[in-house]
Amino acid sequence: MAEIIAFVSGKGGTGKSSICAAMATDLAVTGKTVLCIDCAVGLPNLDIPLGMASEGCISFREVCRGDYRPEQAAVHPNFPGIQLLTAPIHCTPEDIDGEALDAMLEAARKKFDYILLDVPAGLDPMFRIAAEHADRCIVITLPDPSAIRAARRVGEELELMRKTDVRLIVNRVNSVMLKAMHWTVDDIVDHTGLQLLGLLPVDTDVLEASAVNTCLIEYTKRGAAAAMHRICQRMQGNPVKIPVRSF
Repeated sequence: MAEIIAFVSGKGGTGKSSICAAMATDLAVTGKTVLCIDCAVGLPNLDIPLGMASEGCISFREVCRGDYRPEQAAVHPNFPGIQLLTAPIHCTPEDIDGEALDAMLEAARKKFDYILLDVPAGLDPMFRIAAEHADRCIVITLPDPSAIRAARRVGEELELMRKTDVRLIVNRVNSVMLKAMHWTVDDIVDHTGLQLLGLLPVDTDVLEASAVNTCLIEYTKRGAAAAMHRICQRMQGNPVKIPVRSF
């Protein structure tokens, strides 16, 4: 039975989709089967960091309607263990049938090892729908005051929803910015009230990989890609240390 992991953030632009895609590819390399679901109704973009922008993808709403089965989701051209259901464009979160989504996810649980939900930023209806179904939630933040405040708010909401497996990834960590703020990584963790899963450095390779329709792990094995590999190992319970001093 698949574990469902929701990637959430309090504000946009934190790199949530890129992190979701990078975790999917890292899991696929180890032989896991992964279904990625873009939950950004109206504004899908998970296909870009996955390197699947040229693929014909069906939406999760089409599966919910019974037009397709979950295992008919688009297959990654280079990582056959990854499949993608994109988000529907011409509808709103209020148009999503909750019961049909429940049935779809339960069917998908039987076919994959992991289901990764790329959830739109903020606390809109899709956040609540996705978080409700998730076995684990990963909150993504940047090391800046507004993103950290938003991450704390998301963490509080997940606590109210009785979500107990919630972890934090701090993306685009920059030692210069932290010094200017007079903050440390520990300060970010304390302020959000969330357990740290990992840190990702500022890395232009992330944008460059997306620009050429290639997933990060194919583009490079260094920088953010190496940090994502450590995060993925840690997420699976392997004792990999977080190299805080390198940031």
